[in-house]
Amino acid sequence: MPAEKNGRDGGVQSLQRAFELLEHLADTGGEASLSELATLSGLPMPTIHRLIRTLVDLGYVRQNTNRRYALGARLIRLGENASMQFGAWARPLLAELVEEVGETANLAVLERDEVVYVSQVPSKHSMRMFTEVGRRLLPHGTGVGKAMLAHLPEPDVRALLSRTGMPAYTEHTFTDPDALAVELSRIASQGYALDEAEQELGVRCVAVAVPGAPVPAAVSVSGPSGRLTAEAVAHIAPAVQRVADALGASLSQSAVTV
Repeated sequence: MPAEKNGRDGGVQSLQRAFELLEHLADTGGEASLSELATLSGLPMPTIHRLIRTLVDLGYVRQNTNRRYALGARLIRLGENASMQFGAWARPLLAELVEEVGETANLAVLERDEVVYVSQVPSKHSMRMFTEVGRRLLPHGTGVGKAMLAHLPEPDVRALLSRTGMPAYTEHTFTDPDALAVELSRIASQGYALDEAEQELGVRCVAVAVPGAPVPAAVSVSGPSGRLTAEAVAHIAPAVQRVADALGASLSQSAVTV
């Protein structure tokens, strides 16, 4: 049997190509035909077919009745465990943020069109926000979700919103995609997102996307609106930005040293 060729970075080429196909499937919303994957990857059709067949046999890809291919259920366990490990790794930085600003700090990722909270360090206040780890929400109604969406291409954001809809959590939630697009542009310009009682009445949140994360992720600080005043936000936003940048830098260093 011939030896497996190495990829451009010294890795096994077929393994590299298989993971690239999984990423292409994710980029298309989780489903694509063989011809679409061939176009996206630039690989010949026989190679695509061989790799996809292997991924189907392993459960990482499934073939739908319409003969299109989708991400398989076996990836769920990997993704959920990776998210939780990311949360545990980020927890010391979140603890530093809580110590600095005195309010609850959170880390969330975007997974299958939903915001998933993967880590939290609560504040020492008796009155504080409890967004439990593992909770899932739609991104349009959360500070972390809006921070992440602000860094995605607008067509991708609109496609996501068309899949999820924009239900109102409170009367302050954005429910119109055009109005949200304006809000996301403002967030991208100022560098942080605010949740103004859009997910829960009486709660304000300051959120910043993590730069360079392998999946969309964001750090946030949340608390009662009475404590998170405009003056408090002016102090908290730079602190959240520093932690998000530190997380992004740590991720980059980890990728280099592997």
